Amino acid sequence: MSKTAFTPIPTLILTPEGIIPTPYRAPSLAAAVSLEPDGVYTVARTFHGDRALLFDAHLDRLEQSARLSGIALELDREQLRAALRGALHEAGYADAKFRITVPRENPAYLYLALEPYQPVPEAVQRDGAHVMTLPLVRANPVAKTTAWMTARKPSQEALPSDVYEGILRDVDGRLLEGMSSNFYAVVAGVLYTAGEGVLAGITRKAVLDLARDLLPVRMDAPNQRDIPRFEEALLTSSGRGVVPITYIDDQPIAGGAVGPLTRALRERYNRWTEIHSEPI
Repeated sequence: MSKTAFTPIPTLILTPEGIIPTPYRAPSLAAAVSLEPDGVYTVARTFHGDRALLFDAHLDRLEQSARLSGIALELDREQLRAALRGALHEAGYADAKFRITVPRENPAYLYLALEPYQPVPEAVQRDGAHVMTLPLVRANPVAKTTAWMTARKPSQEALPSDVYEGILRDVDGRLLEGMSSNFYAVVAGVLYTAGEGVLAGITRKAVLDLARDLLPVRMDAPNQRDIPRFEEALLTSSGRGVVPITYIDDQPIAGGAVGPLTRALRERYNRWTEIHSEPI
């Protein structure tokens, strides 16, 4: 077999008339980024084969991103749901991670791509993730654009192998969000996360609702200078749920151990997903 051979993931285009194949093949969602057209997108995962969390909220944000980006999107949600269910069933993955992309030039043609879902490594959940801060900010943080996926790619690829995620840091040292996640820190018993200048993550909404029964929440970005004061830190995303952070820029958070609030929040979120996942 050629060294360049690979097993392609399912990629397709949903048109008003039906499904057509993409003019390319890719081995993963990450590899497909450079092949998909410029536009806006959303990413989510499935539970138990063809169930998802807050799928309509994902579509709401997709439509909002299109409006903010000047894309005239008229989304047929039932047609999209049917196409995505069909692709999931044909792929036969136990669970999948999928992306829906709306092209700027032809928003009536939706690009769908899916790959087998890869859970957060057990070692990361047990011992916490190592992250590093990066002097990056989104140009248009409230819209989920493919331009951001392209812009962040060099920084992602440059991360050391033991670094799980890059955390965006503005000129004032505020820790805004991860490159593909939302970021939080506990300081003096209060959960801090950026209230503006970040993408309003779908998972973040659920996590913040669950967190308010555990501790006060403040919609304000924690600052890099306060890392020594962080009692706990974590990130969230639709594909990963709640992920503990135990090192930031090689600085241990509370001795480098996963904290009790993060554990409790992760357990609550995992129970919440079992109750609230619904058929696509």
